[in-house]
Amino acid sequence: MRYTIPAIKTLLFTAILLSFSYVNQASEKGDENRTARKVNSTSEFNSHNEHDPEGFINGSVNTNEDYSWRIEKLNEASPVKLEFNDIVKRYIDVYSVRHRDKTAKILGLSEIYFPIFEEYLDKYGLPLELKYIAVIESALNPKARSRSGATGLWQFMYHASRMFDLKISSYVDERMDPVKSTDAACKYLQYLYRIFGDWQLAIAAYNGGPGVVRDAIKASGGKTNFWEIAAFLPEQTRTYVPAFIAVNYVMNYNMEHDIIPNEMKFSYLKLSDVNVKHPLSLQTVSKELGISISDLRQLNPIYKLDFIPKSELPAKLILPVDKALEFVEIETKLYSIHQEKVLYQDIETNMSSTKGKKCIVHVVKAGEFFHKIAMKYACTSTNIKKWNNLTEDMLHIGQKLKVWIPKSVSSRTSDLGLNVDDKEFSMLSN
Repeated sequence: MRYTIPAIKTLLFTAILLSFSYVNQASEKGDENRTARKVNSTSEFNSHNEHDPEGFINGSVNTNEDYSWRIEKLNEASPVKLEFNDIVKRYIDVYSVRHRDKTAKILGLSEIYFPIFEEYLDKYGLPLELKYIAVIESALNPKARSRSGATGLWQFMYHASRMFDLKISSYVDERMDPVKSTDAACKYLQYLYRIFGDWQLAIAAYNGGPGVVRDAIKASGGKTNFWEIAAFLPEQTRTYVPAFIAVNYVMNYNMEHDIIPNEMKFSYLKLSDVNVKHPLSLQTVSKELGISISDLRQLNPIYKLDFIPKSELPAKLILPVDKALEFVEIETKLYSIHQEKVLYQDIETNMSSTKGKKCIVHVVKAGEFFHKIAMKYACTSTNIKKWNNLTEDMLHIGQKLKVWIPKSVSSRTSDLGLNVDDKEFSMLSN
């Protein structure tokens, strides 16, 4: 069949129009499919979050692909091997979804402690990313204490602290000193890396001990890849490295999950230390400098009894910069003020107060009585009676009692510390 040139042009033009229409429809269909996959993936990730059943947090959506390439970007800049898998994803969920409010607090606290960690990690030639171990251990709470007695930002046991010359006495506990405990942690991490030559294994050993990791290597037939020996590690140590990777991710990509750091009263650059030359009560410093005793305790967790005795001199006191200048101006006066002994009435009033405390409910068990319960919560039987409007000394099984404890105290090491005896954070498969 023969066509004229105008007819051929008409046919070509019609074919081009039809092809454009087909491509546009296919493109729109592809966009719909990609969007559906993205929503479904994130919905699956957040499916157990009752406040966010569709997987959206303030409008943000994150997929496995997002997590994977972000962690790969972190991995490119870190000597510590970082990778994404289902276990890591579950821990990202812990910090970015289930406990995002606590993560916001940790981000705020990092303004105080990360500069200290980075300074000492750099001093020992260690990867700066190791600072995230303290997040796992204590949620950046220098007073954190586990049921087993591990204490401080880096969670040292009493006897282990002797290896690193951390002093513990009736008045001070240097495991709670951010600087001295960080120095000790760096020495230990350096030692562990010398043993294994691999940062994932060294991090696992920080949690379980070098012997536990050696045993797992032996049981695996000599393998030295963390993921290949994980099955031979104790449960808590097995999940420690995935938690480390997840914390690394969330602390760097918090904005992608709409987690805004809490504003803290203090930051590293606005603090200064002063030399204490004579015995001094923190209560005196609080009164004379107009700084709350709770703030003083937060900045100086090392002093267990709010007092710096002669035996601990010379000593340092951490203060806001303006208060440090004021301290120097009235230093002589501070030392001359008579340190009055705290009276029983003052102790009882302070313990009964609910200010700055959180209320928990204790369910009475068989064999429990007021004094036993009071010892458990570091209060008195009088406190418990007052809080519950009780006058009798009798309790019955199943009775519910309100008990007020300091907000910093928890049955775990910390709100998000993983070096604990509680399985909620050490294993997420349940």
